[in-house]
Amino acid sequence: MRRVWGFLAEYSALLILGALAGLAWANIDYASYHHLIEYVIVDHAWIGHAHVDAEGHVHRTLTLHYLINDVGMAFFFAIAGKEVWEAVALKNGSLRGKKALTPLIATSGGMLGPIAVYLGLAAAMGSTTFEAVSNGWAIPTATDIAFSYLVGRLVFGAGHPAVRFLLLLAIADDAAGLLILAIFYPSGELAPEWLLLSLAAALGAWLLFNRLPRIMDRGKRDKPATTFCRKVLGFWPYLIGAALSWYGFQEAGIHPALGLLPIIPAIPHADIDFGMFDEAEHHQTDLLNHSEHLLKNPVEVVLFFFGLANAGVQFSSMGDATWLVLLGLLVGKPFGIFLMGWLAAKPMGLGLPEGMRMPDLFVLGCVAAIGFTVSLFVASVAFETGPVQDAAKMGALFSFFAAVMAFVAGAVCRVEKKG
Repeated sequence: MRRVWGFLAEYSALLILGALAGLAWANIDYASYHHLIEYVIVDHAWIGHAHVDAEGHVHRTLTLHYLINDVGMAFFFAIAGKEVWEAVALKNGSLRGKKALTPLIATSGGMLGPIAVYLGLAAAMGSTTFEAVSNGWAIPTATDIAFSYLVGRLVFGAGHPAVRFLLLLAIADDAAGLLILAIFYPSGELAPEWLLLSLAAALGAWLLFNRLPRIMDRGKRDKPATTFCRKVLGFWPYLIGAALSWYGFQEAGIHPALGLLPIIPAIPHADIDFGMFDEAEHHQTDLLNHSEHLLKNPVEVVLFFFGLANAGVQFSSMGDATWLVLLGLLVGKPFGIFLMGWLAAKPMGLGLPEGMRMPDLFVLGCVAAIGFTVSLFVASVAFETGPVQDAAKMGALFSFFAAVMAFVAGAVCRVEKKG
């Protein structure tokens, strides 16, 4: 049973099961599905969707959908943010130095390509269609790290340099996606002064429970203050800070699912990063990695409910947004990554990792076209609940066809599996 759970957790199969369950339920009995997902847990709550009543007073309603998408998914984005932060901040971070330049430039193509395809085709469909769907331009820019990694290992083999390249690209893609969500998709009317609460929570946690204990322990071999914070307090001070930061994001009008990100740099961490899918990562004992290990299984359960709550669209909802999202991913991603990767590797002279060919770069672009998790999330915030949102979500679900495309491209390009 533990081996089965490990497989489900590592490769996010729970997310697929949740999405399939939501899709089936919505097409069998949409009324009962919608009633459950939008079930009101608490009205006039501290957290939830903001509403303005007839008298002009603002109140919040906590629904099951909000609890999943805005509270539960905050922990998913925290794990993604932790990987991005380590890749950028640590001395051996995978997104530092010349070795990261080609993947970073290829990532820009993996975002600009889908945007160009999505908006270009939308404009060609006419002004009415363009106005209806243009706000979804960011949906096809996403790359699902877990599923792309799984498919990449199957196509290239675990030892192929393209797999490492893919992880670098996916992490950079996540970083850009988090910025896009924060800047272009606010959850309500902006009140940026509330971000001071998030900043104060992060600084307070870092100063009181990270920096100060280390100062107090200078010259003391047994490190009593640091040991007390780690063994007695553990992650609880940071969890409290995370809750305050999350609330600051909600009140600031920035999507609260990003609200835990400011706390990540405040948590004590190791000076080395092996990467989120490296076996050695499981042996890291610093508090940041320990917290990630504690969150992994709960987050997988959250992803099941995320799939259930967001993939429940009826097949009859397919429309223009479906094909725009799908073509943005299946066409824009591979060609954008290939063109910008070629520009970096050849004209700019940055090269590719040893053992990786230009045809491998195109196949890698096909693998990266699996949007799914983040694409579904962006679709849920880009459009109001209704037919356009459902159509866009269907396009995100169909991006699984990128896996088939990757296997075909791998065979045509004669990818040599390694490891």
